[in-house]
Order: sequence, then C-alpha cells, then structure tokens
Amino acid sequence: MEAGNVNRIRAVFNEESIRVYQAYNDKIADEALRLGTFGSSFNTKRMTWIKPSFLWMMYRSGWGTKENQERILGIDIKRSAFDYLCKNAVESKYNPNVFVSEEDWKTQVKESEIRVQWDPERDIFGNPQNDRSIQLGIRGKCVEKYIDEWILRIEDITDYVGALRGKMQNNEDITRLLPNEQIYLF
Repeated sequence: MEAGNVNRIRAVFNEESIRVYQAYNDKIADEALRLGTFGSSFNTKRMTWIKPSFLWMMYRSGWGTKENQERILGIDIKRSAFDYLCKNAVESKYNPNVFVSEEDWKTQVKESEIRVQWDPERDIFGNPQNDRSIQLGIRGKCVEKYIDEWILRIEDITDYVGALRGKMQNNEDITRLLPNEQIYLF
C-alpha cells in the first residue's frame, strides 16, 4: 500500500444490517426485486462482488450507464455475514507481510470462496482518493448463503442514481444528497 493510503470500510449500516451495492441488467434486477433475493437469472457459478461504498459503485458502474450495470441495487445484508466475509477473505493481491510465500498466497486464493480487494475510494467525478475502499468477492457456498440466508432487503436505487447523475450534469452540488456513510469497524 502506498504511503498515506488507508484502508477503510465506508458504509450505511445499523445494528442488524450493512448496505452493499451491486449493478445488474434489467432481467437480473427485476427478478431480484420480485423475489427479495437473486433468482435463476443470477449466475451462481461465478464470483460476485459486493461493495459498501456508494461512490466506488458509482465509479464502477459509470453512475448506472455501463452495459449490464444500468440497474443499481442497494442490498442490505446481515452484519454478521459481512463481518464473516471480512474476517475470512483472502487478499486479491500478494502481500508478503501476510503470506508465508507467493505460493502460499496462490493456494489460498485458489481455495478461498472469499476475496478482498482494496481499491482507491472515488469522489463524485470518479477521481481516485488517498483512502482505499473494500470490495468483497464471493463464490461457491458463500454465494449460496448470500442468496439464501444473508440478504435482508433489496432496494432498486436506479432512479435515485439517475437523479444524482442529472444534477451532476447540471453542475449541481450533490454532496448532501449522497448516502450517509460512516466508517465501519468489524
């Protein structure tokens, strides 16, 4: 990690849940909203990434304009599940301070169902910031638990994102309209 950069989890949360964001196409989003979880249109065989930082999700999805990322979902999951993911994740990049060897890291990445990646936090324009935000990749049984046990609520925030994007295009300050994220400690 570069000097001055700090890993932080920014999120909207309460005693029971933490909000993560994902972006999908209409088919997956409509089905998830109808079911209250992900259904047959959602590919359970691949790694899925959850992001608690709203601005990082906006950067990743182009504020809901990238192909197959037009629908932004706010997904409230159990805090206990999020904490479990954070505590059991394997870093996406080799870190000699954490792993015995690069081979050990490669083995853990291959075997783990949970990956953690720290990327530069973004401002409203997508510019990288000094702090780094978390994203968690899950696969295998963790995806099954995510779908079957961990999701408490799914909200379609696409219209909200579109309204913010429109205000930005009109050079309006949207800072006060952003989700009230706090630093999350687990």
